[in-house]
Amino acid sequence: MDQQLYTVTVFSENQVGLLNQISIIYTRRGVNIESLTVSPSSIEGVHKFTITSWSDRTLMEKIVKQIEKRIDVLKAFLYTDDEIVYQEVALYKVPTLKLLDEEHLEDIIRHHSARILEITREYTVLEKTGHNDETEALFEELKRYGITQFVRSGRVAVTKSTVEYVTLFLEEQARRRAEGLI
Repeated sequence: MDQQLYTVTVFSENQVGLLNQISIIYTRRGVNIESLTVSPSSIEGVHKFTITSWSDRTLMEKIVKQIEKRIDVLKAFLYTDDEIVYQEVALYKVPTLKLLDEEHLEDIIRHHSARILEITREYTVLEKTGHNDETEALFEELKRYGITQFVRSGRVAVTKSTVEYVTLFLEEQARRRAEGLI
């Protein structure tokens, strides 16, 4: 089995319990969810789940089919990293005194294109947007300066396709309803 990171996007109505139903599908298949992000999509009333997992293609295709069987799910899609544009956000909280005292810390922040979000006497909050390896690299460099808090978001992603497949799916469903086919 050739393991790789897959991204599943799920478009659904915003219903209580759907996240639980989706996570059970992964659990039953023995696949761990690496990251999960949920937000409203570009379509009014439709939410988008972005889920990443390490697995093989065959198993991930089965998971997507199972997810689509959920009544509140409109459509689910499976992608590899080369089919999407993606990012994550990481926040790092470091002692302000370290920032002032350590001359190389400013160079590290600049090198990683991180932003300073807030400075207080006690701490400074930095933000880094990028791929997982980029946010992790900054974390590794900042560890020696005493990171007091660290958090990383789940992946957010859009397809490289010029077509929004969920929109096409919804248009096709509307056409079929109008023709009395469903």
